[in-house]
Amino acid sequence: MNVSSFLNTAAFFAWVGFFAILLLMFTRSRKQSSVRPLLPIAVVLIAAAVLLSAAGAGIVFINPEERGVVISAISPKGYRERPLQPGLNWIVPFLEYVERYPISRQTYTMSSAASEGERVGDDSIRARTKDGQEVYIDCSVIFSVDPERVIDLHITWQNRYAEELVRPLVRGLVRDMASQYGVEEIVSAKRAEMESRITEELSKKFHDNNLILADFVLRNIHFTEEYAKAVEQKQIAEQMALQARFVVEQKKQEAEQARQIAQGQADAAVIKAKGEAEARLIQAEAEAKALATIEEVLRNRPELLQYLYILKLSPSIQTLILPSNAPFILPLPSMTPTPAPAP
Repeated sequence: MNVSSFLNTAAFFAWVGFFAILLLMFTRSRKQSSVRPLLPIAVVLIAAAVLLSAAGAGIVFINPEERGVVISAISPKGYRERPLQPGLNWIVPFLEYVERYPISRQTYTMSSAASEGERVGDDSIRARTKDGQEVYIDCSVIFSVDPERVIDLHITWQNRYAEELVRPLVRGLVRDMASQYGVEEIVSAKRAEMESRITEELSKKFHDNNLILADFVLRNIHFTEEYAKAVEQKQIAEQMALQARFVVEQKKQEAEQARQIAQGQADAAVIKAKGEAEARLIQAEAEAKALATIEEVLRNRPELLQYLYILKLSPSIQTLILPSNAPFILPLPSMTPTPAPAP
């Protein structure tokens, strides 16, 4: 309970006590009893009631989230030029009174849901897009009263600003903006852009009317039942087309993968064949070099061939007797090259 309410309550009880004393004095006078002892009490009560009533009417407590506009019968303009600030304030009793305005943020919602908006029932904004489609837009406006211009707001709108200023401004501006976009732009690529443009324009108009826009929220956009079905069918067709393209792409990838595997196998076979050919070539070169070396050794030491010949005999042969000038049992290969016949 603030000071003003306390003083008014005390004044009420003082007045009740004063009238109770008057009634008692009247009753005692009817019985011809003395009323003189009650006179001081009546005077004190009437004085207290008047003082408390005047104090209660003159002291005003303004809450932190409020500002007060003083309507004055003694001011030439009919009001004080500065609003009352939070805390205790003094006004002239019975010649001035205060209109309170909240400066905290307020939300005004227009929605198709009956339980969400400021009005019961479907209160969404009906608009037409650039391509002639009908849409229904749900939105909310978060705003506050400009504390420095609350007197101007009172003179212009009083307490009607929410219904007669905020609501018409928002509905009109949303319709104007929706008419500049196609229906597909509103619901997809250009929705954020439209919301930003509405916020910018509303901020200017609210400022011109002594309000401060905190935010504009584009809550939902819905369509007529016919258009919603058309959109659903289109989305189904697009999904099927996307699926078909996916299947085609998958088949292409599988074919490319098979081609790459075959190419890899072919490349591997070529590399293997090249490797085998190079290995054979290296082996042949090595054998040729070895034969050349053997030929060079045998040319200088022909008896080495006889030694190798003996080593190749069967292991069961223990002894081999040869006459001094008789031929071998087995003919040895000749160490001397056979001359070629003359042509």
